Amino acid sequence: ELLERVKKGGGENAILRHTQRNKKLFVRERLRLLLDDGDFLELSPLAGLDMPYGDVPAAGCLTGIGKICGVWCVFIASDATVKGGTIYPIGVKKQLRAQEIAMENRLLSVHLVDSGGAFLPLQSELFPDKLHGGRIFYNEAIMSAMGIPQVAVVCGSCVAGGAYVPTMAEESVIIDKIGTLFLAGPPLVKAATGEDVSPEDLGGARLHSQVSGCSDHFAPSEEEAYECIRNVVSTLSCEPVPEEDRDHDSPLYSPEELLGLAPLGYGCTLPVKLILSRLVDGSRFQEFKATYGTTLVTGFGRVEGHLVGIVASNGELAHDAALKGSHFVQLCGQRGIPILFLQNTAPQPAGPASISQAEAHSNRLKAQASMMAAVACAAVPKITIVIGGCFGSDSYIMCGRSFSPNFLFLWPNARVALVDSRHLPTVPPAGDWTGEELELKQLKAKLEEESSAFYSSSRLWDDGIILPQDTRKV
Repeated sequence: ELLERVKKGGGENAILRHTQRNKKLFVRERLRLLLDDGDFLELSPLAGLDMPYGDVPAAGCLTGIGKICGVWCVFIASDATVKGGTIYPIGVKKQLRAQEIAMENRLLSVHLVDSGGAFLPLQSELFPDKLHGGRIFYNEAIMSAMGIPQVAVVCGSCVAGGAYVPTMAEESVIIDKIGTLFLAGPPLVKAATGEDVSPEDLGGARLHSQVSGCSDHFAPSEEEAYECIRNVVSTLSCEPVPEEDRDHDSPLYSPEELLGLAPLGYGCTLPVKLILSRLVDGSRFQEFKATYGTTLVTGFGRVEGHLVGIVASNGELAHDAALKGSHFVQLCGQRGIPILFLQNTAPQPAGPASISQAEAHSNRLKAQASMMAAVACAAVPKITIVIGGCFGSDSYIMCGRSFSPNFLFLWPNARVALVDSRHLPTVPPAGDWTGEELELKQLKAKLEEESSAFYSSSRLWDDGIILPQDTRKV
């Protein structure tokens, strides 16, 4: 339901105005024309949902990964039905994440620009800082220096900061009658000089194709613009991804059953091998140190034909489990094997009550620190799936967002928080003083709300919520 809501962009009235009055294609129709088979993995589709930006329904841009002429690419496409494609802080964050993915994986970057520029009332949240709007242009320059191609289509209004995106791309296309490019539009010209000027005369397709040279290709229509970009991609010397010749086996147990296996208790009562047997090819899993540190499962398997090392929570991350995890992650790093982390944090054990327990607690922390360092330093691709709870330091040890996995996805039942709200006491230890009790209840309710997968995904703390049965494909 949430995804359907997001797909409506700024709502039916905004879509009608965009497609009928302005004669423009809706952003998803543009992507269908541009991408091979119109198929793509949308990144963080719920970003911006229910955030405190008034009636803005989403981030105002789509980002994702798909193929053009067989070449994998990252795309950033404005959704002009959301406040005219105006850039909000969450939209900046979303674009920067897409660029980060493009740089990490050396993927061609495609911009479909239809943007009113930055939302001025929130300028302090999207202009001055290091990871604010200007970083988009910085990244464009760095990517060019790295030899990562970037192309752009001006398929609507490109005002202010939006105008730099196509002009910094290697090649850009502008569409007649609907594409315009200027730092300040006709209303500001009128306010500054008193002069009346049309958008076409000030920054239309013919002006930028024939006079300024800001655009490299002129397209009479949207359809021709996307065909032009596909032709451009075919000349970029990007090698299409070879088709996988090797057939891979499906799991012996149906991945559809993952929907019923998604743990609701967040207590690791579900043996994680039940999940693995529905994820890996042929349900074949070569376990590493199978009988040691059994609260963490490690080993090798294939997913859609790709060999991966798997590190999966199977209970409390105890001393032996953390040592095993550290050893296995280093092994994957040494062999150049990508790592798939499956997070499902168990409840934290009670604090030490004796000297011997304190020593055991310290040893556990030391082993966990060792695994944390191994995960941080492993120079291989890492993908993290939160299949249940993601609490406290286990988030770091199991390659949560702050440890920069290449991708991080959540199942809808996931919870992400510093502590599990259900383990907070509801009555103060000192007695039944009503003020403290109320405070604890409020904290518990706040943690409960903020640990939801949907709260997390709307703030772009991940790359999207995925259905459990889609995990192999994603």
